Amino acid sequence: MPIILYDLVGRDDRRFSSNCCKTVYALAHKGLAFETAPTRFTDIVEICDGLFQTIPVIRDGDCWVGDSWDIAIYLEETYAELPSVFGGSAGVEYARFMAQWNAARIQPLVMTMIVHDIYERLDPADQPYFWESREQRLGRPIDEVVKGREERLPELRARLEPLRSVVSEQPFLGGVGPAYTDYLAMAPFIWGRRVSPFALLQPDDPVHAWAHRCLDLYDGLMRHDTDFDW
Repeated sequence: MPIILYDLVGRDDRRFSSNCCKTVYALAHKGLAFETAPTRFTDIVEICDGLFQTIPVIRDGDCWVGDSWDIAIYLEETYAELPSVFGGSAGVEYARFMAQWNAARIQPLVMTMIVHDIYERLDPADQPYFWESREQRLGRPIDEVVKGREERLPELRARLEPLRSVVSEQPFLGGVGPAYTDYLAMAPFIWGRRVSPFALLQPDDPVHAWAHRCLDLYDGLMRHDTDFDW
């Protein structure tokens, strides 16, 4: 029986969640069969009788696991005979650092650039929830948040220098092949690519080339659901 992934969905079946994409990559890395259950923000409360407040969530037989990091750890431990998502025990700590760096330095800045684009691509049933919750989180209406995003681009690109330095010298953060560190770093760019025409990366940036290598993984699994490049 395949694993079921509850995957955030917008209008026209667009799968855009940065967190869900980490889980898609982890499942594909392990070579595990899975199916997705498209889930709107307003449907999350229905998963497993309200047990979860966010997604991704997976159901593996009788086992339910939520949160992309916890899912990755679960897959690593439960399917230890399959290729390691982290590249071994040391890779878990490398990925933990990447998760914190991304959460503190990259994803919040990207959010200020694309939050209104996300809103415009949501199912209408989700739009009031999203507007109100993000306005509360960001401290002002989301159409105000995105103003001046062009002026913030140099700061975002400067913050990417640690990533740029590594992928200029090797194909992936994981080395010659990808690891969960790559999936963590890639997540906000999948997010932007699937909802926003606003270009976050320049074509000659080594990060742009690395991102396309990540898109090519697993027979181009993450290339769908987009009208945009970076």
